[in-house]
Amino acid sequence: MDFGLVLQTDPPASRVVALMRRAERNGFRYGWTFDSAVLWQEPFVIHSRVLEHTARLTVGPMVTNPGTRAWEVTASTFATLNDMYGNRTVCGIGRGDSAMRVAGRRPNTLARLGEAIDVIRDLAEGREAVVDGTPIRIPWIRDGRLPVWMAAYGPKALALAGRKADGFILQLADPFLTEWMVRAVRRAAEEAGRDPASVTVCVAAPAYVTADDSPSALAHARDQCRWFGGMVGNHVADLVARYGEHSDLVPEALTAYIKDRRGYDYSHHGRAGNPSADFVPDEIVDRFCPLGPAEAHVEKLRRLRDLGADQFAVYAMHDAKEATIDAYGSHVIPPLG
Repeated sequence: MDFGLVLQTDPPASRVVALMRRAERNGFRYGWTFDSAVLWQEPFVIHSRVLEHTARLTVGPMVTNPGTRAWEVTASTFATLNDMYGNRTVCGIGRGDSAMRVAGRRPNTLARLGEAIDVIRDLAEGREAVVDGTPIRIPWIRDGRLPVWMAAYGPKALALAGRKADGFILQLADPFLTEWMVRAVRRAAEEAGRDPASVTVCVAAPAYVTADDSPSALAHARDQCRWFGGMVGNHVADLVARYGEHSDLVPEALTAYIKDRRGYDYSHHGRAGNPSADFVPDEIVDRFCPLGPAEAHVEKLRRLRDLGADQFAVYAMHDAKEATIDAYGSHVIPPLG
């Protein structure tokens, strides 16, 4: 099982670089960042510094989207980083939540996302693609390589990921939902004539390692990770609006918890103590996030690995970033990596 670290690009950028270097020393193989240009600093600029100051880390956004950047610019950016540092990038992409909504736009359609996946990959790998009706090829690319991994929750998005993406990003670490969604992605891949096993599965969620499993330690861990249920709730609310509160197409294990959700303030997006996440119950935090002593993380991640997860990416947006990275390096990655 591979491991990744996910960070927001809060200033100073040097801290993001330092945490990524620490992650590599601890056995992490992927370094991910948010991509929301209004809320945080420009990730691709920081990616170049991370790549310069690491030797093996693969770097990418979790996730970019096809609406805030021209597709040829996205492809050229990845290709430039790969040319400089040796094909060490991955393009995580989705419809766009904070990046689009903060700028007053709606998330992209799945049709647009599917087209963008093909175009960005083709251009970044040196092939011709059609952008807005015009055939384009980036002539300086040699031996380009860009895996494109798609984030998804709903049935149509999961099917699109199975048909087109090199990897599937699932932003929650609940075993039941992981099994359900991985099965949907692999079924779509098989129906499209692809090898289902060729789609890499990345499960991503906050993780908080505690010294023991005392009620006080677990309560603090939950409070530090509760924001994640609020973030996921944005996507779940879209699914409920599209498919209804009770639908055979979306598991109620995913949708039921947002019944008391009342709006969302993006100024607190992805941050511990987010007041917009106060509706998220402890049960959801426990299901969505690995919490507790290191051995509890190993047990949960072993289950996810057995269900098809190839990577676990740790969202480190809480008060124990360094401690979590080090604990994973010492106690979690060795038995699973």
